[in-house]
Amino acid sequence: MAKLIQHHYEPEVFKKGFGAAMIIFQVSKDFPKEETYSLTDQIRRSSRSVCANLAEAWRKRRYEAAFISKLNDAEAEAAETQVWLHFAVKSQYLSRDRGEILFRQYDEVLRLLVSMINNAHRWTFSGPKNRLH
Repeated sequence: MAKLIQHHYEPEVFKKGFGAAMIIFQVSKDFPKEETYSLTDQIRRSSRSVCANLAEAWRKRRYEAAFISKLNDAEAEAAETQVWLHFAVKSQYLSRDRGEILFRQYDEVLRLLVSMINNAHRWTFSGPKNRLH
């Protein structure tokens, strides 16, 4: 039997996105000061926005189109985070190994988001009540 999800922070995609965002926050503390209002700010914002958009999607699950729209926003933020990771590695602010690990974590987040989008009826009130499969 699938577990009933009751809070926005319970799905695996939220946990993975939150964990990756926290790692990005820690590693970005070592970025150069001149990047404070550019790369550092951008990568922190986009990584955090993944989870923020998931929380918004969760609260909009009464309406499948609104739910999917917020998941699409989360998907876009995850992809944007991958772009900033690429810049951080190419600028040598982040090791290639650490960058690849984080990039793969966001690949997993993206995979989970796309699955949720493609199966939105399972997550919204019009479908079976928010069960993980």
